[in-house]
Amino acid sequence: MYYAHAYKNTIRIFTKTTFLGLSYHIAKRIAFNKQQSFSRFIIRLSVAATAVSIIAMIITLAFVNGFQEKVAEKVFGFWGHIRIQKYESGKSLVSEELPLIKNKAVEDIITATPGVVSYQSFATKSAVLESNQEIEGVLIKGIERSENHQALQQYLVAGKWINFSDRLYSKEVLVSDAIAKQLQIKLNDTIKVHFVSTTDAQKTYRKLIVVGLYHTGIEEYDKLFMIADINLIRRINNWENNQIGGYEVFIHQHQNIDGISNNLSNQLPTEWMSKSIKEIYPNIFDWLDIQDVNRNVVFIVMGIVALINLITCLLILMLERTNMIGLLKSMGATNWTIQKIFIVYATFITLAGVGFGLLIGVGICLLQQATGFITLDEASYYITVAPIKIIWWQVAAVCAGTTFVCFISLFLPTLLIPKISPVKAIEFK
Repeated sequence: MYYAHAYKNTIRIFTKTTFLGLSYHIAKRIAFNKQQSFSRFIIRLSVAATAVSIIAMIITLAFVNGFQEKVAEKVFGFWGHIRIQKYESGKSLVSEELPLIKNKAVEDIITATPGVVSYQSFATKSAVLESNQEIEGVLIKGIERSENHQALQQYLVAGKWINFSDRLYSKEVLVSDAIAKQLQIKLNDTIKVHFVSTTDAQKTYRKLIVVGLYHTGIEEYDKLFMIADINLIRRINNWENNQIGGYEVFIHQHQNIDGISNNLSNQLPTEWMSKSIKEIYPNIFDWLDIQDVNRNVVFIVMGIVALINLITCLLILMLERTNMIGLLKSMGATNWTIQKIFIVYATFITLAGVGFGLLIGVGICLLQQATGFITLDEASYYITVAPIKIIWWQVAAVCAGTTFVCFISLFLPTLLIPKISPVKAIEFK
């Protein structure tokens, strides 16, 4: 009796003078017990479920980041980030432009606008392409010989780039591999391109040589555009040598595209207008925005799975250790001391799950970056290989956020401990 009373007083003193000492020691002994038991299986299952949740969230983040960046780069690479052209109310921007004379004042405004990297002139012209008794409607994008076209050249998949001649215009053109396949066009084939005047319906045509094939993977581009010398469009439209359809502007960070476009609109002369590519091709960017919704759904589902899994696991562990709870209470342990045992216990599980999830999730992402073993249908997703972009602060936020939310939720099951009677708990089987 004396020894039991002394031991009870020792427990009370120990639990009062240390915050986690006894609780941590008991939780550690239980968690790392190597004996086979049902609780051991539950622990492994909980660690695995938490790890799967972390893996899913890390991979989803990396894929959505990479996917949005790669598709946006393709769209911006072909047309720039912003188009500046003559104001036309109610007219589609994916069509021929009214001519404008190159304007030094406008060019100075573009150059001086913060965030702008470069600009170049362009013009478009509707035409009908004829080859091997097949025809296809196209929109010719005319480009200047003196400007930098590296953004377009990255899409060249066969042949060579246009050789701009010193004559009236170059007869060399680029078509997409999709149009080439449809019309059975081969490199260096001569094609007939028909034009219709917008003023007097007069028809004319030119014989042009296909010197290269391009491929963006974006159907809206590959099935519509042909690239040619802007002087060809000037010749067909009877424009002067300094007339253009507009300017395409490249900026440093596409996240600022709306602000820069609005800034340009406020500074441009009345007859000029500025439109971002997001406004011209809203369907593509609306589709990209949907990926944010999909990402959020994955986060919510995986978070709920992790929480339910840990709460259920802790309830089962408490049920299995009911006798231990009763014994500790009978020896003088406080409810908070016993609660801390299971909180520390569940923290081991959470940290193990988050740790394994972090290693495996980042490992899969790095493997995809190195090998590209996950492929996509380009017709549906615009790209052939699943792109990965790891933003480390996001990975850290996922791990820290999951750990914090799980830790907070672990208090819920332990609230049942004060309701457990020591006598009934010791007798529980």
